[in-house]
Amino acid sequence: MNSSLLDAIAPKPLAERLRPKRLAEVIGQDHLLGPEGAIGRMVAAKRLSSMILWGPPGVGKTTIARLLAEAVNVHYETLSAVMVGIPELRKVLALAKERHSAGALTLLFVDEIHRWNRAQQDALLPYVEDGTVILVGATTENPSMSLVGALLSRATVLVLNRFDDGALEHLIRRSESEVGRALPVIDEARAALRMMADGDGRYLINLVEQIYDLRPQTPLDVAAMGATLQKRAPLYDKAQDAHYGLLSCFHKALRGSDVDAAMYYAARMITGGEDPSTIFRRLACCASEDVGMADPQALPQVMAAWDAFERIGWPEGRLFMGQAVAYVATAPKSNAAYLAFNAALELAASSGSLAPPKHLINAPTKMMKEMGFKEGYKYDHDWPDAFSAQEFFPPELLKAGRPELYQPNERGFEREVKKRLTYWARLREKRGGD
Repeated sequence: MNSSLLDAIAPKPLAERLRPKRLAEVIGQDHLLGPEGAIGRMVAAKRLSSMILWGPPGVGKTTIARLLAEAVNVHYETLSAVMVGIPELRKVLALAKERHSAGALTLLFVDEIHRWNRAQQDALLPYVEDGTVILVGATTENPSMSLVGALLSRATVLVLNRFDDGALEHLIRRSESEVGRALPVIDEARAALRMMADGDGRYLINLVEQIYDLRPQTPLDVAAMGATLQKRAPLYDKAQDAHYGLLSCFHKALRGSDVDAAMYYAARMITGGEDPSTIFRRLACCASEDVGMADPQALPQVMAAWDAFERIGWPEGRLFMGQAVAYVATAPKSNAAYLAFNAALELAASSGSLAPPKHLINAPTKMMKEMGFKEGYKYDHDWPDAFSAQEFFPPELLKAGRPELYQPNERGFEREVKKRLTYWARLREKRGGD
């Protein structure tokens, strides 16, 4: 049976038919594949080094690896870290070693390399080290978090871009050229289709193929297209890099008083399936670390919203989450309490186990009274303004001057706190506390 008949019986998927035949046809990665790009320079010199291709799904990692091998004329082997373990890897490496002994190079492409554990990654090291294989690993996760340091030190990490709107439109036009007719959607649906792809070229081509298979009588509008295509789940891995990245963006937006951005990142995490408690935990941390005494109500507001969320649940719970995000993001900011306690921890660690002043320690026994414990203690409520100006620090810490750990800012409620501290400092100086 000839190949044309086979294609008629089982035609190749559109994504396979559109797969680039040479590196020049790969789109969206000019920063790597262009004449001045890292891969472009390697190809021009006909000399490859091991690399890790880090980028979102559907942006050409597998295609680039295959075309690289063709461009420099080396043997190409591919493994999926999801499907194989050390026994299969060793078989491939043994064959690569035979080729290496005969003077031939092997490019070993490992898809989803982050799925391999430390032992599996370590098994590669000597073969990458001595040049038996040129490793090209593909990962959607931050290599610094998912790959062992020894492997990272032997490979260059190259970051691939998610496809922008222009690149996605280019893929649609390629599809139309391959199929031989225009995609049967109106312009608004075409734009919505690119948005649904979320930067994933392979996913976009699959959506395009589904629309072609429908063979609609009239071009589809957005509603009709949405009714026939499954909505794409957001690209989000709660346990890995996207989780930490979006949490970081969320916290920084809260700290930076950008309520709109904070709302957006909270929504990104929720729609991605994040546990709401994770968002409330970060809100609580920000309410203390970044708002602090500038608005002491921020933390109670977050805890009340958190409690209400757990009692009511989703979807009504979004009311409480939104209110907490708005409160923390728009509250005046001060990290003075946070910095003060860090300084206190450093002081405690560096000064050792100093004995506190005797007048501060209760004397429940006769012997302790005879030894002078609690003697001279001043009960603050017996003094004007409930402030006795007595000293609480161990004497040894006063030799270089009284430590000033908490230094409030002139923002929000902390402005009032600063006035109090200034007033008490004057009283302390005036009364010359013991």
